[in-house]
Amino acid sequence: MANIFAIILTTATFITAIFWFLEKFKWKPARQRKVEEIRKQTNGEIDGKVLAEVGKPKGWVENLSSFFPVLFVVFVIRSFIYEPFQIPSGSMMQTLLVGDFIAVQKFSYGLRDPITNTVLISTGHPKRGEIAVFKHPDGSNRDIIKRVVGLPGDKIVYLSKEKKILIYPACQTSDNNCVGQQSEPLDLHYTQPQSSNWKEVDEWKQNPDFYTIKQYKDKGIVDSQTRITFDMTIQQETLGQFTHDILTTPRKMEDPTYFYHQKGQPLATWVVPQGNYFMMGDNRDNSGDSRYFGFVPEENFVGRATAIWISFEKQPDEWPTGIRFSRIGGIH
Repeated sequence: MANIFAIILTTATFITAIFWFLEKFKWKPARQRKVEEIRKQTNGEIDGKVLAEVGKPKGWVENLSSFFPVLFVVFVIRSFIYEPFQIPSGSMMQTLLVGDFIAVQKFSYGLRDPITNTVLISTGHPKRGEIAVFKHPDGSNRDIIKRVVGLPGDKIVYLSKEKKILIYPACQTSDNNCVGQQSEPLDLHYTQPQSSNWKEVDEWKQNPDFYTIKQYKDKGIVDSQTRITFDMTIQQETLGQFTHDILTTPRKMEDPTYFYHQKGQPLATWVVPQGNYFMMGDNRDNSGDSRYFGFVPEENFVGRATAIWISFEKQPDEWPTGIRFSRIGGIH
C-alpha cells in the first residue's frame, strides 16, 4: 500500500510539475505578449476586463499547476526526510502499541529512490538496537517494523526456554578473545522478569489481542472454550546503546521447528550474512520476525523509527476510543 501511494505521489508530482513549468515559462509569457499586442493595437483604449480575460489561464491549467508546489513539498518530505507509519499489531509492545502513529526518518540509511527503494546516496547503516521499518524479505513489498538485533557476521542463538538471545559478534582480527570466527557473546544485561501490566487474550483462529489489566477488567473478559488469557512478564534488554523493555508470555513456548533453518546451522541458530540483518520484535512470543522469515537485506530498509506523533487507544481493526497523549514523543 505504501509503495502504491509512493507511485501515485511521484506520478502526480511529475505531471503537475510539467504543467507548472509550461505555465510559468511558456503559456503565461505567451498570454502576456498577446495582452501587450492587443493594448498596442487599441492604443490602450480596450476594456481592462477584456485584457484580464485574455491574460487569464484556463481553469484546469491553473488548478494543475497550483497543485505542484504543495505536492513537491509533500514528495520531498515523505520520500527523503520523514514518512508516517501506523503500528498495526502488538509485535513491538510495549515500545510501540497498536494505534501508535510514528515518524520514520527516511535518510537514516541512505537517500533512496521513492519507488524502487534503491540507495542513491549512502548516509549510514542500521545499528544494533535501533527500531527500523523495512520491506518484508518475502518480496510482498509489505512494510514491517522490528528492532535490529543481529549485524552482518553476527552469530545469533535464540534460547526458547529462557526466552533470551545470545549474540556472538563478528570476530575482529584485533580481538584476542575470538574463538574460531566468533568472539565472546555480548552482555545484554537482562533484568529479572517481572509481572507486567499486560494480558494476552488468544481467541481460536484469531491473532491475539493485548489489554492492560484495567482494560481487561473493564471489558469483563472471561476465558472460554475458544478464548484463553495469558499473563505477560516484562524485563529489560540492552542492545548496543539501547536499553528497552521486552514482553514475554511464560505459558507460551516457541517451537524451534517452525523457525527459519539456515543451512549448516543448528535449529534456532543463525549466522547473519554480509549485507543482511537479523530483526526481532520486542513482544518476543508474538512476533513474526527473522526467527521465522530469515535475514533482511540492507536494500530492504526504509528508515529508522524516531518518534510517536499521535497515539490512539484502539485494538486492531477497531475504531479509536481515545488519544494516549502520554505516548507522544521519542522512541527508545
